[in-house]
Amino acid sequence: MRASGTRGGMRPARYNGKEVHISGAEGLYEASDIQKAVKQYVERALSHPRGKVDRILLTIEDIMQDPREISSLPLATVKSRTPSEGETIAKLLLGSLCVSEKAMKNAFSLIRKGGMTGAAVVTELRGVRLDRNRQRGIRVSRLGLSRPALKSLSSRLSRLGINTDTVREALTLASKVLSSRRIVAELCISDDPDYTTGYIASREFGYVRIPNIKSRRSREGGRTFFVREGTHIKEIGNYLERVPVVIREIAPCRGMVTIDEIFDSPDQ
Repeated sequence: MRASGTRGGMRPARYNGKEVHISGAEGLYEASDIQKAVKQYVERALSHPRGKVDRILLTIEDIMQDPREISSLPLATVKSRTPSEGETIAKLLLGSLCVSEKAMKNAFSLIRKGGMTGAAVVTELRGVRLDRNRQRGIRVSRLGLSRPALKSLSSRLSRLGINTDTVREALTLASKVLSSRRIVAELCISDDPDYTTGYIASREFGYVRIPNIKSRRSREGGRTFFVREGTHIKEIGNYLERVPVVIREIAPCRGMVTIDEIFDSPDQ
């Protein structure tokens, strides 16, 4: 599902001929679940805080390829009170994964600029951006949760008070992204003005949520994938956009922890 329209319900839906993205979502579903999923997607688009929707595009595709089965990343939420503290935590995590200062600087600059519908792909050391479509980037597609995994994840997140579409879908996306061995880490900050929690995802530390990484009402946001030097963009682009992946197992989900606890317990 892709929805576009008037940003903030006030301004025109196009700037310099470009539509304003309001909402997007997708998943892999059994045929019997399609009607329910479509209804949920439409309701989300019509009530999204980014603004009034003028157009909703729904695509339903029959996936013939057997999906790759993976486990979700372990989840934890690190204590963070301000955007400055949140950015510092993000950089500490990325630095421990050998992501260079230049790569981090470039990633945060792209996120502050905003406006991308997908993810930028940046090399971990040189900080070179590999994706050529600067507005679109790489859009992760063909991903989902099995019914038992969704039930298990929802139960675990409910106990933590964070069982929302946003958290479930972000964890699902990050888990597919980090199942590629060419990707070192993901940095994501939502462009939703009412959602101020970002995350760092990696195989070493799992999916680490960082509250208050941006100011409320800020429309800045985006995501960056840090990849190993020598990575071919076509290879990871094909995997992230075309290969179906389903989460069958749910890794541990922890509540609020300190950054020291994250470092003391890699792999959760």
